[in-house]
This record gives sequence, C-alpha cells and structure tokens, in this order.
Amino acid sequence: MGKGAAIRTGLQSATGDYVVIQDADLELNPEDINLLLNESVTKNLDVVYGSRFLNRTQNQKFSLSLVANKFLTWLTGFLVQRDITDMETCYKLVRSELITSLCLKENRFGFEPEVTMKLLRNRSIRFGEVAITYKPRTTEEGKKIGWKDGVRAVWCLLRYRFS
Repeated sequence: MGKGAAIRTGLQSATGDYVVIQDADLELNPEDINLLLNESVTKNLDVVYGSRFLNRTQNQKFSLSLVANKFLTWLTGFLVQRDITDMETCYKLVRSELITSLCLKENRFGFEPEVTMKLLRNRSIRFGEVAITYKPRTTEEGKKIGWKDGVRAVWCLLRYRFS
C-alpha cells in the first residue's frame, strides 16, 4: 500500500519517546539520526527534519527531482509561512505522542506533504532542521518516486493546508 500505510502500521507498535522515519533505500546515513535526536533534546524541539540541502559541501547534481524538491519545499514554506529547507526528506524525528495524534491518511509518498503540513500548521510545535548526508539513487538503482508523485504532493499540500 506504500510508505504512508507502512508508517501508520509502524506507529501502532511505537513505544519510545520519539519516532524517526527511515527509508530502506540507504540514501541517508543512519548515523545521522543521532544529529536529529541531539538537536531535539538540546533545543527542546518537538520535530526535527534532516535536511539534505543545509550541507552546502555535498555535491548535488542538477536534476528534475532536485528542482521538484526545491519547489515543493518552497510551496510548503509559503503556505504555512515558516522556514523549511527540505519538506520531502526521509528523516523526520517527531515526538511520539505528537505524530500518533495526527490522524494520518496518505498511503504512498503523499505521507511527506501530509505530515509536514499537519505539523507546521500548528504554531505551538517547535520545529527545527539539521544538515544530513545524502547519496541520491537513480531510477536505474531503484528510485521509485516520479512526476505523478510530485503532482500528488502539490495536491496534498493544498488539501492539508486548507482542511
């Protein structure tokens, strides 16, 4: 059923103080989860996203995926009037009681804009980002997200911003 459905299933068994979303494709370094946790604890944040775009030293080649990510992130910030650099990131650390209270609905990659919009609309949620390492895969290496997912992301951003 997709990423969103898998996350909802996992949330039913979550027992810790925090939930961290981790994709299985290893584009991101699992050791970076410690950066998110440290940022949350030291700054008393409810939500910490790992941003692929805060680390200026990483070599990120121009691609349609990069342009789409930048646009979706810009649209997110515009719609909620909050600073964010990477809405589509896999690494999202959220306090458990907060993420389980959201009533998530999206089954596939729509999870990303849904959860982000539901979190950032709430001004009382303390939000931050940290730079993470990122090694993008190609479609030949198994990358599954496509242009239809980008269209769906825009729809989800608008839906969850105004509903």
